Amino acid sequence: MSIVKTIRVGVMPLERVRDYTLAIAKGTYKRKPGEPRIWFTSIKSFAAVLSDENRELLRIIHDRKPESIADLEQMTGRKASNLSRTLRTMANYGLVRLEDGSQGRGRRAVKPVAIARCVNLILDIGFGNEPVGRRVARRQPEPMTA
Repeated sequence: MSIVKTIRVGVMPLERVRDYTLAIAKGTYKRKPGEPRIWFTSIKSFAAVLSDENRELLRIIHDRKPESIADLEQMTGRKASNLSRTLRTMANYGLVRLEDGSQGRGRRAVKPVAIARCVNLILDIGFGNEPVGRRVARRQPEPMTA
């Protein structure tokens, strides 16, 4: 049985992701509820992982529930080597889970399972040096005078 959920991902430059992760590890920053746990370092990498072709792949995995990469290869027409590489990347980002499938061809098959059905993107546009989620004090606007 697959658990399909919405995941939150963020886009933030690598150096900011490092600072954010180190602050969490050191205990100087506590991740807020709703903050992403998965970070892309660029819009380009986000777009590559969630391209139209890869979103269709996720839909096929969710709807048709292939028992192996070989099954998925037949369903999509994509080569197994391409699917394996794409699925490993998607697994790293929490979009799919790769489970042990049934025995086949002398080895254990890999069964892809769709985890994320929806992705919410949080895009850090890079103002300030605070990690995402940390409140930055804002100056109150000056009252208008006549």
